[in-house]
Amino acid sequence: MKKKGIKIIIALILFIVAITINFNNEWINNSIYIISYIIVGFEIVRKAFRNIIRGKVFDENFLMTVATLGAFAIGEFPEAVAVMLFYQIGELFQSFAVDKSRKSISSLMDIRPDFANVQRNGTIEKVDPDDVKIGEIIVVKPGEKIPLDGYVVEGSSSLDTKALTGESLPREIQEGDEVLSGSININGVIKIKVTKEYGQSTVSKILDLVENASSKKAKSENFITKFASYYTPIVVIIAVILAIVPPLVIEGALFSEWIYRALSFLVVSCPCALVISIPLSFFGGIGGASKMGILIKGSNYLEQLANTEIIVFDKTGTLTEGVFEVQKVNAIDISKEELLKITAHAENYSNHPISLSVKKAYNNEIDEKQIIKTEELSGRGVIATIGNQEVLVGNEKLMNEKQIDFTKCNDIGTILYVAIDGKFAGYILIADKIKEDSKKAIKDLKKNNIKQTIMLTGDRKEVGELVSKELGLDKVYTELLPDGKVEKVESLLKEKSQKGKLAFVGDGINDAPVLAISDIGIAMGGLGSDAAIEAADVVLMTDEPSKIVNAISLSKKTMRIVKENIVFAISIKVLVLILSALGLSTMWQAVFADVGVSIIAIINALRALNVKK
Repeated sequence: MKKKGIKIIIALILFIVAITINFNNEWINNSIYIISYIIVGFEIVRKAFRNIIRGKVFDENFLMTVATLGAFAIGEFPEAVAVMLFYQIGELFQSFAVDKSRKSISSLMDIRPDFANVQRNGTIEKVDPDDVKIGEIIVVKPGEKIPLDGYVVEGSSSLDTKALTGESLPREIQEGDEVLSGSININGVIKIKVTKEYGQSTVSKILDLVENASSKKAKSENFITKFASYYTPIVVIIAVILAIVPPLVIEGALFSEWIYRALSFLVVSCPCALVISIPLSFFGGIGGASKMGILIKGSNYLEQLANTEIIVFDKTGTLTEGVFEVQKVNAIDISKEELLKITAHAENYSNHPISLSVKKAYNNEIDEKQIIKTEELSGRGVIATIGNQEVLVGNEKLMNEKQIDFTKCNDIGTILYVAIDGKFAGYILIADKIKEDSKKAIKDLKKNNIKQTIMLTGDRKEVGELVSKELGLDKVYTELLPDGKVEKVESLLKEKSQKGKLAFVGDGINDAPVLAISDIGIAMGGLGSDAAIEAADVVLMTDEPSKIVNAISLSKKTMRIVKENIVFAISIKVLVLILSALGLSTMWQAVFADVGVSIIAIINALRALNVKK
């Protein structure tokens, strides 16, 4: 860009000298014009001839070369140089715009780790992240990027996760917490046990997604490519007819005048504004989404998001936290603390999520000496001897089987009934928690003209219906196995309009098939499984459903910009082409129209990159 800028300045100075100073010698004046032209236009002419040899004739380089060399041929030296100068100024502006867009994304994606400090044989080795194996311990100092995914085994710190999630607030981490590569360690030295090789790590996948996002073109981009391939040869043929036919059939018409009109026609016909601004709009949209922690795998998916009519959600881990927590402890004749303690001891040897949530709620050390005997009863619960007490923990079936007189709980969730020495001691309610922003996300989606919001879950009917009612969803389908979810989405795909799209949002391994068959698969990246992220078209780097609203709003904004540029560029082109053909537009005006339209379209396209946090 710097080189191009210097060339333009030198050529511009020579051009001004040639048109302002009269050397009383036509040869000197023309020589200055030619030198100015060579400085600014040689690359364009060289590209045109090289492309002709390769069989790629009808491009903007060909149009500019024919127009300017033609102007020289009819003695219009100042206009020939002016055409090339203005064109190169427009190209410089375009390069600047694309560079700005790329830098915005690359600075956001500047998360590629340069090295990893690995703890080996009692010493710290600085190695390439590719050379670190699963299970090895890496040391990350303040200010360094976390090179690989893993969990903290020593130390605590704050992490800057902005490049991954779009969130500006630091994330506090301590021993046992999972950390993602690409995060920056703000303070404190931490030791991390590696759980994924570099090729499978979060940072590697994100970089791959961003680098390959432009390979999947939207229909609008494909339209412009096809449009340019037909449009360019047509305007060249019209220009040739315009130069040759009128002087032969119109009395008094001069070849020089009609050749000049044909050349002006060629200059303005260059479809640069469309060819550059449309891909740039999508590129800006993908970059803008990345700033918000939303990774869109291609401009085709960005276009499809704007046409979303139906959004189908998985429940657990998508609309709910996916973490079972003790919500209520109802004790009879003993304290709540005692009931929780006895239940935690009875469940001590189980790794079931329900058992883990009870132990987490108890949050004290379990005295295993008190646990004399435990026996798991499949599908019912557990029977244990704690000290000198016989403890039953389980569902209604277990209470009925052991003939315990208990009070039934009608709350929605998993109920653990507890009996001590044959007497009912109370119950513990364990339920999945709805995410904080789920309700707002559903409300905002409806404001964005989403026709249906639907939830699919493998959970019980009463649980699914309660969550659905609380969130204000349109429909809910419960007790579905993974294949049942696929069948349900296949039937919902038939309900949308021809132009409308269906998006599925999920986070688990069992969601991967549904994500793949949907028009748009959206995966929760923060806690989502690798299989779900791989199968999805859009990845949310935080587990917030509200990011879907942001993605749809951005896609609609991008498509608005694309349509504006298409209508604006084609309208101006057609108008100036008609004026050029009628001889009402000079070549200078033609160049101004072409370069001006390109610059305005490019500035408009860059709006897609600007997003409100």
